[in-house]
Amino acid sequence: MNLRKAALPPAVRPDIRVLVLGSLPGEASLAAGRYYAHPRNQFWALIGAVIGMETLPAQPYEARLGHLLEARVGLWDTIASAQRSGSLDSAIRAPEAAPLADLVATLPDLRCVAFNGAKAARTGRIALQRPTIALIDLPSSSPAHAARSLAEKREHWLRLQHFLG
Repeated sequence: MNLRKAALPPAVRPDIRVLVLGSLPGEASLAAGRYYAHPRNQFWALIGAVIGMETLPAQPYEARLGHLLEARVGLWDTIASAQRSGSLDSAIRAPEAAPLADLVATLPDLRCVAFNGAKAARTGRIALQRPTIALIDLPSSSPAHAARSLAEKREHWLRLQHFLG
């Protein structure tokens, strides 16, 4: 059965410089009400490297989110809701786009929007076409995206450091 799933609220504050956008949270994240809750998702290790905090994945969720916001990195998704059975992006049907342009308009210090995976990039690039903000496609942190090693993904993700300084 394809139940309609809704995204989590944005995790942002007005001074963020980098906004990382996924597509739509998977089952583990939706059940926990937390971003990137699947234990094999590499997001927290990748973003921990970006903000210079290698111990980030081992910390409690609220502390991880707090460190991320303190480093001026925000989180959200490109899809507000969709029908989907399971967690795979390929199973997303009837997506409703998140109001990304509206959110970006409230973030005066934003320098970069990073898309966590191909589906997020395809969906998000349609909504965001402001020439003053860099749009960066990143390899997905999802455990379903095993085509690249963590080290290869990390190399791409570290490009975000440029926008935080």
